[in-house]
Amino acid sequence: MSARVRLWVFLVGAAGFAVLFAVACFGLPAFGTGTGHHPYGVRAVHASLSHHTANVIASVNFDLRAFDTLGEETIFFSAVLGTVVLLRQARDEHRKDPEPAVVHPRVRRFALLMLPLALLVGLYVIAHGQISPGGGFQGGVVAATALHLLYIAADYRALERVRPLTLYEIGEAAGEVAYVITGLAAVLAGAAFLANVLPFGTFATLSSGGTVPVLNAAVGLEVASGVVVLLARFLDQAVEIEEPGEGDGSPRGAGDGGDNGDDERERA
Repeated sequence: MSARVRLWVFLVGAAGFAVLFAVACFGLPAFGTGTGHHPYGVRAVHASLSHHTANVIASVNFDLRAFDTLGEETIFFSAVLGTVVLLRQARDEHRKDPEPAVVHPRVRRFALLMLPLALLVGLYVIAHGQISPGGGFQGGVVAATALHLLYIAADYRALERVRPLTLYEIGEAAGEVAYVITGLAAVLAGAAFLANVLPFGTFATLSSGGTVPVLNAAVGLEVASGVVVLLARFLDQAVEIEEPGEGDGSPRGAGDGGDNGDDERERA
């Protein structure tokens, strides 16, 4: 994709976001008028406690408004898919071997130390989403970005060896499908789509919340896999993909002289 097309895609998206953001800002209530008990908030807390979900936000996202979260998950899936299509290798582009990176020993040690810790934190945030702040969206991003600390600690080749894209592409689709299957299972059980039909378990435990931890895990799988695929496409463009005219071995200043050739192209 050329620089001009990328610029137009960005400008269109930025303009749409600016309009929606301005409309949302003007629609906000006046400062200081949102205090006190809100009827929806009181009902949300009551429903969360009745379903043994300690994290009220998780109860809203994956129980009371689980269908809305399915829409958000689908939007993310579509965004990753669109990025893959836009950043696919063009016919006139070719791949090059990434150059070995020189990493400072202190940076290498710090990144290698933080990689397993950050990955563990991401998995913890996903698993405890129904108990404490966090969940599949937040934990999935943490887990996916933790994997890329290997790129900082070593180089792109090392990251590619532990990042089979096909597996993560399957994981992203599996997360989306698992969410839908959980909703259909509720229908087969005689309830509404995405209704919380599993046993609620003991309050504030990993097995509490009924279907909340199941949907949380499905979202975590999709987000983590999707972010890995997303970053892979951007890194491929920056590290491995060469546009026409790059890396062909011809000097940039070919002509009467190096600087003269550059000056002639600039004037043209």
